Amino acid sequence: MFNFSARFIKIINLLINSFTKLLIPCLKMTIPLTVLSFFFGLLLAMILALVQVADIKGLKQFARFYVWIFRGTPLMLQLFIIFFGLPSFGINFNGFTSAVVAFSLNLAAYNSEIIRSAIQAVPIGQSEAGYMIGLNYFQIMTRIVLPQAARVAFPPLFSSLIGLTKDTSLASTATVVEMMSVAKRIAAVYYEPFWMYMEAGFIYLMICTILTKLQSFMEKKLEWKQPSDTKIKAETVTEG
Repeated sequence: MFNFSARFIKIINLLINSFTKLLIPCLKMTIPLTVLSFFFGLLLAMILALVQVADIKGLKQFARFYVWIFRGTPLMLQLFIIFFGLPSFGINFNGFTSAVVAFSLNLAAYNSEIIRSAIQAVPIGQSEAGYMIGLNYFQIMTRIVLPQAARVAFPPLFSSLIGLTKDTSLASTATVVEMMSVAKRIAAVYYEPFWMYMEAGFIYLMICTILTKLQSFMEKKLEWKQPSDTKIKAETVTEG
């Protein structure tokens, strides 16, 4: 009984003392790494999607090839090639930059397919109507197509953000001192890998839970404001 109580107290003290040590790299590394990777990945994904939708010869084939490569190979392999492989050609990135580049390139491949599908889900008749009233291609995309596609693409894009938050743990393999790498170090010192990884998992879970709640809130804000049948009938009778 005494040994059990002593071990229990030891674990509780370890969890309390290590919480801040895990939270600091989470705020300083994990979250910035997630935000920057998602931002650059989304920009590149938009370019890849628009190139494919516009059916630009040469560029469309390149975009399809890009998506094929980055969706068909593991993210860790891509990170290793950028961090460990590129120095062979004189291209050197530090761990954080390598992780941002790898995550952005990988995320762009997946998100470009989400954006492309959302754009193609907008009825072609709306684009044709835009041409009929004298709008050019850029105006049609920015004023008609993309605003509607954004509502379709938002849930899966936000889900990819949540997935990216968890994938940032791979950055520890590129010497980035983020939350997972700190958890490994503490576990090695105190020989408590189960509890340290559980605590790190708890922090990841809390972050993803907050993002999930934010996603639900923003989805409600983006819902279509469709008039009710009663309102439509009332307006029809009034006009009649």
